[in-house]
Amino acid sequence: MTIEVSTTERIDIVDITSEVAEAVPADVSHGACLVFVSHTTAGVILNENEHRLLNDIIQAVDNLVPADEDYEHDVIDDNAAAHLQAMILGESVTVPIVDGELDLGRWQSVLFVECDGPRTRRVSVTVIEG
Repeated sequence: MTIEVSTTERIDIVDITSEVAEAVPADVSHGACLVFVSHTTAGVILNENEHRLLNDIIQAVDNLVPADEDYEHDVIDDNAAAHLQAMILGESVTVPIVDGELDLGRWQSVLFVECDGPRTRRVSVTVIEG
């Protein structure tokens, strides 16, 4: 299944937990759910969907790899920072499926993180029955 995600900021975080949960077929009791973004300037993480924390994550990503540095790749398309930020975040997460549900921790959400927005992206969700 593919989820389409639209963002409005250069670095933006969108909670896609409910869309990922909907991708789990009703007949799958146990297994794993792989969430993967095939874009080199976006990532997927597991964390709490609390607006102050989301702002902290955005600030941390921007502080770790500032957009205003002199990167060689910027000569091509001026988004080297986004590539480096996404690399740190990671392109996928795997969530166990237990009793037909995503087995997330109490405060965990599946969060899509855009580092080169605003854009519309596709996120792949693959369920492996096990």
